[in-house]
Amino acid sequence: MKHIGRLHVLTDVVLQDRFSHLELTAMAISGGADTIQFRQKNGSTRELIEIAKEMRILCSRAGVIFIVNDRIDIAIASGADGVHLGQDDFPISLARDLLGHDRIIGGSASSIEEARKCLSEGVDYIGFGPIYRTKSKHDAGPPCGIHAMKQAINEIPLPFIAIGGVDSNNIHELIRAGAHGIAVISAVCCKRDPEKATRALKEALNYGSNIG
Repeated sequence: MKHIGRLHVLTDVVLQDRFSHLELTAMAISGGADTIQFRQKNGSTRELIEIAKEMRILCSRAGVIFIVNDRIDIAIASGADGVHLGQDDFPISLARDLLGHDRIIGGSASSIEEARKCLSEGVDYIGFGPIYRTKSKHDAGPPCGIHAMKQAINEIPLPFIAIGGVDSNNIHELIRAGAHGIAVISAVCCKRDPEKATRALKEALNYGSNIG
């Protein structure tokens, strides 16, 4: 089974513009993130490839997993460890054909039906959410709630990464519900000190795992 990280930080330069993708990557890694996900919807493909390549180098040096959100072309061109795909993104089965079986493919789900679809298409992990209300993703939809995630976890034998409104105050209940890990955007990127924010999430995650 592939190693799936437990603390996923999605870099973002739209919600904030103080830090670049590379700066966020470096600070999140220093704070203890074990997975970095490059998330950018706009920009030229060439520019995104160059950014992703530099991010991959930083992650590789630190032994951190590097995932590209949505863009399988960027993932392939940058040599990323994998790609994360939404329900309406590039088909997961075709992504597997292109990436092979060694690289990681994550799939987004907000219901047990979508989680089943991800399983049938061959993902390695499921990003489930939004669990709570979030302003980080405008297309996230209404919160699906922790109970829906727990139901899906009980049925589907894959690691679940909880996303959407996750912070250090609710990590414990997510882990207790069976989540393998968490994914955050604004909880790191929009903080004054992203490294410190990542470290706080890491500590809460470790604490939740120890007592959950």
